[in-house]
Amino acid sequence: MARILIIDDDHEVCETMESLITRLTHQCDTAHTLDAGLRLARKTDYDVIFLDVRLPDGNGLEILPKIMAMSAPPEVIILTGKGDPDGAELAIKGGVWDYLLKPSSVREISLTLGRALKYHDEKAGQNRQGTLDLSGVVGESPSIKASFNLLAQAARSDSNVLITGQTGTGKELFASTIHENSKRKANNFVVVDCAGLTESLLESTLYGHRKGAFTGAQTDRIGLVKLADGGTLFLDEVGEMPLSMQKAFLRVLQERTYRPVGDTREQTSNFRLVAATNRDLDEMVTKGEFRQDLLYRIKTMHIHLPPLMQRPEDIRALCIFRVQQLCKQYGMEPKTFGSDFHPALASYTWPGNVRELFNILERAVVSASNEKTLYAMHLPRELRIQIAKAQIERMTGSDVASETGETQDDAPARKIGLDIFEDIFDQKLPTLRDFKGMAEKVYLGELIRQCDGDLPRILKASKLSRSHFYSLLKKYGLSL
Repeated sequence: MARILIIDDDHEVCETMESLITRLTHQCDTAHTLDAGLRLARKTDYDVIFLDVRLPDGNGLEILPKIMAMSAPPEVIILTGKGDPDGAELAIKGGVWDYLLKPSSVREISLTLGRALKYHDEKAGQNRQGTLDLSGVVGESPSIKASFNLLAQAARSDSNVLITGQTGTGKELFASTIHENSKRKANNFVVVDCAGLTESLLESTLYGHRKGAFTGAQTDRIGLVKLADGGTLFLDEVGEMPLSMQKAFLRVLQERTYRPVGDTREQTSNFRLVAATNRDLDEMVTKGEFRQDLLYRIKTMHIHLPPLMQRPEDIRALCIFRVQQLCKQYGMEPKTFGSDFHPALASYTWPGNVRELFNILERAVVSASNEKTLYAMHLPRELRIQIAKAQIERMTGSDVASETGETQDDAPARKIGLDIFEDIFDQKLPTLRDFKGMAEKVYLGELIRQCDGDLPRILKASKLSRSHFYSLLKKYGLSL
């Protein structure tokens, strides 16, 4: 017996559907708003959800990512009274099982429900057979959870996979995770950087060559396609593959045969292809820069990785994961995070995505050295300057200056100060002594930064004596 949820504001439709589902010996619950439906979906493990698009408190498609991000997501069947091609496209991209128009016949609904339940049971059985090892990939946001679901499907199959996303989103990590969870994991995961090789080098690197095939070919060389035999061949930045090479590689992909440079005999390689790119291959096809037939071949499965700025809720988890790694790597005691650390990172746009975040975290850990807590002051100076500028642009306004009698130049500094102190109200208050210590350390770090480590300027700006200043540096483990 399955558990079914109907989210529809039409009471008559709900009653009809509930009667049908009950006759099929399944349990059925109903909800008439998105909010009520989402609350029920989070409390109960449903097998299938019938979801209307137009509801009193919003569009049903808006909660699809939240449903798909659940630990054991149900199959979703859209049941709507108005046909919308764009809505159907969004729904299918969001992972729904089917898109039905009202009124649908009892037979059509019964058949669709039966297929969805069969698929759901088979999928659950596959999940029970083996848990995926996702130790290297981190995230809890709905968008990255949707990518994880596709990763799981790719790991269980042997199909070609195309991974797309901006630079630094973790495409190679996803590719290696697919390999490590596949039936090919005992064999090689071979990486080919298509952007880092010239056309002549790429051909020799992929297929190998015979001695004397060209100037400099002193010995026979095995190509990466052969090294990937039985394993996975990962073509990174496949969009950079020269157009003249694409036809030859298409044949290799279709036949799994190739010919080393300078050889007359063909060889075989049973590899699984995973490709990645940060470019729009469909647009490249339109411009004649990428072969459409090759795109069809490499895009059997497609996983898109969202940029970090579209999943800011994952930044904290990524920080914890990476800092734990770094502390272990450098032989340091585990570090905690000050209250200003995560808010500072959340206000940045991360054009370099996860790769940039991990680089910043490593620099912060090195800067903190043996200190047990990471504060915003441990972040690289150039990042803090960008964050400060963004805060100034966001928080400045004539109303601040007019209310306080300050000049426009004074207002930003005052507002930033207020913003820093407001952070303490978002959590349990520290003791006054601890808070004074935190504020003093933050002040000293900013003082050193603004004065570029120039001691006379530091003493003049802070009105501290030389001996007092050096004692504070020692107290907080700081240096010029």
